[in-house]
Amino acid sequence: MSQYDAEIDLDNANNSQTQAVYFVGRGKRVLDVGCWKGALGRALIAQDCQVSGLDIDEAAAEVAREFLDEVVVADLDKTSLSSCFPEKSFDVIVFADVLEHLVDPAAVLRDAKQLLRPGGFVVLSIPNIAHGSVRLALLQGLWDYTDTGHLDRTHLRFFSRRGLVDLVRGSGYAIDELRATVVDVLSREVVYDPEPLPPGIIEWVRDQTDAMTFQFLVRAHPDDDAATAAVPPLEPVVPFRTLRPEDRWTEQAEAERTKTHKLLTQRDHIVGLEAATAAARARVAHAETARASVRRRLDSRNATVERLRKRLRSAERELQELSAAPAPRGVLVRARGWVGRRLRRMGGKGA
Repeated sequence: MSQYDAEIDLDNANNSQTQAVYFVGRGKRVLDVGCWKGALGRALIAQDCQVSGLDIDEAAAEVAREFLDEVVVADLDKTSLSSCFPEKSFDVIVFADVLEHLVDPAAVLRDAKQLLRPGGFVVLSIPNIAHGSVRLALLQGLWDYTDTGHLDRTHLRFFSRRGLVDLVRGSGYAIDELRATVVDVLSREVVYDPEPLPPGIIEWVRDQTDAMTFQFLVRAHPDDDAATAAVPPLEPVVPFRTLRPEDRWTEQAEAERTKTHKLLTQRDHIVGLEAATAAARARVAHAETARASVRRRLDSRNATVERLRKRLRSAERELQELSAAPAPRGVLVRARGWVGRRLRRMGGKGA
């Protein structure tokens, strides 16, 4: 099981084992699955808890027996947890950095319910495979296993937040609390080279959901309706901003944002000018259309005037011819219409 063993500093809240102690509380009967050499058990005993343990490593278990009430050596991929202890023996079962090492963690969680007393619960800590350091390593095509940490070579399963929630609820547990320890994406636990990455990418990854979540911490209780139970929001044990550095990558990203803002401003100015030009062209086209319409109406009226002038000239010629005739002229001069008025102006005598 777990190969991580060190004294636990309860003043350091940003630590998964510290959070496990907080979740368990005081005066509980606890089973520490993957107890290794008993560091977590010792911290729980200091909280007035009674602690039993289970681990796959006989040598580590022998060390743990010096502190814990009972330590069983077993491989949970081959042996059921419920066969190692009596039913309803524990208030709390702790799986601290354990489930990711198992072939079928859901089966182990379901089986663990038999060992819980009424009102009992489980406490889990699981590394977040979607931590930003893993994302950045994958951008460079890197996935290098290590002896410990997120890419521990003994890990068989990997969990993001969604995967963890599905595991817990699918195993018949409702989640009471969901917390996260926080580590910056430039954690050197996962090996990659930030230098060749595109400008601004590190700050962009820092902004992504769960990118600075190092480990998930869960307290959950058995619930027949777990599949539909609400999931509480993730609470970082320390604010993300407190562990997010202001470094040259931040400056680089800010320079990129300033450059992008400048380019977008210039683009918007150009777009505005293009829009104004298009509007002006539309107004000119409208004016040209209106001018052409006026011109057509004017040409039509001029043509009408010219036709009337031609008719008038023709009528004048006819009058002149009529006025020259001796007999009918007197009759025409006495006419009341425009012909008579015209002849009179031309010097004809009235009747």
